[in-house]
Amino acid sequence: MTVDIKSVGGNAVAVLNGEIDHHNAQEIRTQLDNYIITVQPSELTIDFANITFMDSSGIGLIMGRSRLMREWGGNIEVRNPQPYIRRVLKLAGMERIVKIT
Repeated sequence: MTVDIKSVGGNAVAVLNGEIDHHNAQEIRTQLDNYIITVQPSELTIDFANITFMDSSGIGLIMGRSRLMREWGGNIEVRNPQPYIRRVLKLAGMERIVKIT
């Protein structure tokens, strides 16, 4: 699993690659949290285009980063989830919490 985070005009784009499961979710959370706390972007876009698998750890990952971003007055967008991941996010009610495009 790799995470590549780039700043774009006060916003951040985090491109995730690989799988999100209970084995690597903590590492992803740590990287994203450190970035959010340090840079305080107004929006964090998490690009899921290269995610090949996600379990419930992915839901927790998004929810926790959403709470942290709201503390700074920011928002999260989940971009390019695979169709089955989009379905899981919808079933979990994540579209009420974050923007999914």
